[in-house]
Amino acid sequence: MKKENLLFLLLAAITVACIMSIGIAVAERSILIALLAVVGVILAMGLGFTLKKRIRENNQSEVN
Repeated sequence: MKKENLLFLLLAAITVACIMSIGIAVAERSILIALLAVVGVILAMGLGFTLKKRIRENNQSEVN
């Protein structure tokens, strides 16, 4: 497995864990944990999309 794929797998797992945390926070009626989990989802997904864009741009520049 490539290093990039392992990193994307880790980011996906972190995102899923944060989404599950949102459900747990709602069940526990904890606004603080829910907000932290939402921020975690946004950060993990944003980082994943940013890395994917950088990798795609680097691969395009190598071809040209």
